[in-house]
Amino acid sequence: MSILVVGGGGREHALVWALRRDDGDVSLFAAPGNPGTADLATNLDVPVTDLAGLAAAVRRHQVKLVIVGPEAPLAAGLADRLRADGVPVFGPSAAAARLESSKAFAKEVMHAAGVRTAESRSFTDLPQARRFIMSHAEPLVVKASGLAAGKGVVVCETRAEATAAADAMLGEGKLGAAGREVIVEEFLAGEELSVLALTDGEQILVLPGVQDHKRLGEGDTGPNTGGMGAYCPVGLATPTLLARVRQEVLEPTLREMRRRKTPYTGTLYAGLMITRDGDPYVLEFNCRFGDPETQVVLPVLPRGSTEHLRAIATGGWKPGTDALIQTRAAVTTVLAARGYPDAPERGAAIAIPPDLGDDVLLFHAGTTRDSDGTLRVNGGRVLNVTACAETVAAAAPRSRAAAERITFTGKTYRRDIAWRETSRAGVA
Repeated sequence: MSILVVGGGGREHALVWALRRDDGDVSLFAAPGNPGTADLATNLDVPVTDLAGLAAAVRRHQVKLVIVGPEAPLAAGLADRLRADGVPVFGPSAAAARLESSKAFAKEVMHAAGVRTAESRSFTDLPQARRFIMSHAEPLVVKASGLAAGKGVVVCETRAEATAAADAMLGEGKLGAAGREVIVEEFLAGEELSVLALTDGEQILVLPGVQDHKRLGEGDTGPNTGGMGAYCPVGLATPTLLARVRQEVLEPTLREMRRRKTPYTGTLYAGLMITRDGDPYVLEFNCRFGDPETQVVLPVLPRGSTEHLRAIATGGWKPGTDALIQTRAAVTTVLAARGYPDAPERGAAIAIPPDLGDDVLLFHAGTTRDSDGTLRVNGGRVLNVTACAETVAAAAPRSRAAAERITFTGKTYRRDIAWRETSRAGVA
């Protein structure tokens, strides 16, 4: 079987790794891929935004299954185009992907479905947004409604900060089309949790809970990023809580999408805030595997788990259980470029020791390789250092130690990934 993974980041490297782990004989392609996927698959020099080029590559290489990693090609209709050509695709239609590509649309769906979410208003007019902000309690959150590569959420302590964020998006066009509509919502206190589920639109298979670290600096300080690390499993994500998320978030959302005649298939990612009362509130939906969540979820799942992706795409899926139980724990530390997230510096040479330690996986994200073989920084998030162990408390220092041994000028990373979980476990 020939499988194409669309994308070139750490998430896609992890997907390629898991597919290769589960079937050593499968013919794998990645578009555009990266130096990490090149060791496991054939990279195709086709950008994720080139829908015609991707469709042509599928025909040329007789691909039988396409797994779409990033949100942008899904929102642009890649899955629709390929399905029209008779190609099985794991990923939602453009209409269903609006759950991520339009936060305003996602709010409409949640309200119609009775799913808990923060109270909010959406705006395309800056003066109206400013007036609403000045009447809103502090703190508050300003979000770009469109796709902003993890940079569209601003948590504001004061109305002045919120006004500045709205000015930047609506007035200055800082986020381009993504910020032409903004959401102003109440701040929810609690602990964040990512719950990813595989679905064919009706059946649901819930994956282990994950917690990522969005802030750039240790102690959850600094600007929001696409994610500086993640860990799995999360003690907060008890079977009881995951059952509630299934019943109170995932099932109602899928029902509402079916009612709108835009059934959702693929990975439905619910970014949640678990309040002090223990209730799950949806902060956002994503229409694909998370990044860096995928880099810790896939390594802890049992072998053969990627078969679910093929079965969902081709039809006749029988999940057989309400959840996929992790076999181990994993922690990933993201190594970022200097200047990330606003202006990452590219070009620095990367040195990776030949042996990073037992049970350590390295997933490439923003790297490139020169003709002479030199590996260089080529993006904001550069490498994902994932360590596996029996517990999160054991995996965290392994990930951190391996991250310390990789070198490049300007290397930026957090040394406290999984700090909440290790605190729960009583580990310093």
